[in-house]
Amino acid sequence: MNRALLTFLSLALAATVACGGGGGHGSGPKNAAELPPANPEAVAKMVQGVQAAKEPKGTERAIALLKEAVTIDPNLWEAHFDLGVVLAGSGETKAAEASLERAFKLAPAQEDVAVALAEVQRRRGSSKDAADTLGEFVKAHPDADGARTLFITVLRDSGQVDRAIKEAREVLARRSGNAAALSELALCHLAKGERDTAELLAKQASDVDPKSAVAHRTMGMVLLARGDDALAFQSFQTASKEDPKDTTARLNMGTVLLKAGAYAKAEEQYRAILAVSKEDSAAEVGLAAAVRGQADAKAKNKLDEAKAILERVLGREPHNVAALYNMGVLYADFLKRPAEAKGYFEKYLSDAPDNDPARPEAQKYMTMLNASSKVEAPPPPPPDKTPPAKGGK
Repeated sequence: MNRALLTFLSLALAATVACGGGGGHGSGPKNAAELPPANPEAVAKMVQGVQAAKEPKGTERAIALLKEAVTIDPNLWEAHFDLGVVLAGSGETKAAEASLERAFKLAPAQEDVAVALAEVQRRRGSSKDAADTLGEFVKAHPDADGARTLFITVLRDSGQVDRAIKEAREVLARRSGNAAALSELALCHLAKGERDTAELLAKQASDVDPKSAVAHRTMGMVLLARGDDALAFQSFQTASKEDPKDTTARLNMGTVLLKAGAYAKAEEQYRAILAVSKEDSAAEVGLAAAVRGQADAKAKNKLDEAKAILERVLGREPHNVAALYNMGVLYADFLKRPAEAKGYFEKYLSDAPDNDPARPEAQKYMTMLNASSKVEAPPPPPPDKTPPAKGGK
């Protein structure tokens, strides 16, 4: 799973500064000839905005400058792209998606734009939309390995595992030493339950690039599936050291800590992710589980906190299957409200891919909830046939 969006965003900003905006329209989009010359004032605002985004507290100013740039020149696709990048980095993913969609419409041949848009769509829980975006792009640009590797990821995320395997093999046919593609292929086989194949591919990815955070994370996922939690945790730690900005390693460490019942430590990992990316839905769902795990008679408010976190995720992403499942568990096991729990599990089963790992447990919950709802209430007592006492006159 490639969730290193922030790393990509910082590289994207650096690339834009390096080219000085390229006059706004000269970097090679398919329809560049259709765009008028870039407005110099808009380009100047864009460059100022990108520079501001690099400052520790410059995000708000950067957004304002980039909005000015796209207002002055609505066809300046680089400014739409940079605005989307900065908005995504600040957690405003809905607005980021709109800006990146505009950039992609103006510059459909730019791989960075396609990848950034797909990353934000995926981050918002729309793996199918991300797959549609990248499917359109890689069809026109089959040699764009970065986009194709992310395409494999979103196909796997959306349950299209066999298609993801086909795409991964096509990438590797052209470049067998692609550690990211090897890692994705490993995760696809892991999703199909083929652990031995997944482990061999993950090892191959690590051998090809010993410093690949993606390869180390993938090996951690394989070890986790085998039940080797301690070794998996070490792999995730190594991945985190190789790429400190990659939040996935922390997310995976949180998963291991949750399994071990170390809820407070897991909470630390999830909060560290959210300090960098405040709308990371996977981290929020993990945080809700970690908070829920700390609830007891002395901390009943933890259940309310967990519920509020999941409601926030579902408010943004109504089809987020992890949040739906966890809300079902919260209502079934902790809040003891079976009717609401059943509703969440029904929605989860409707939206989740067939190979989603939580599906078997959700089906068990539904069986239990359906059985309990069919238990008939005890019949009312028979009418009292004792004749009433006669009263005196």
